[in-house]
Amino acid sequence: MAKRCEVCSKGPMAGNNVSHAMNKTRRRWLPNLQAVKINDRGTHRTARVCAQCLRSKRVTRAV
Repeated sequence: MAKRCEVCSKGPMAGNNVSHAMNKTRRRWLPNLQAVKINDRGTHRTARVCAQCLRSKRVTRAV
């Protein structure tokens, strides 16, 4: 399953771990995805949505 928000398409970012000796190894920052039930045009379905979309009310949660 893709680590991507279904609303805003936010995905993993890449960068480096940098040690005190300035050794660099690749790493990834993953988005904070939550599996929530949402209203999608009158129907309820489960979607993987990032926390930023939930806080900014870009999706409406199903009750």
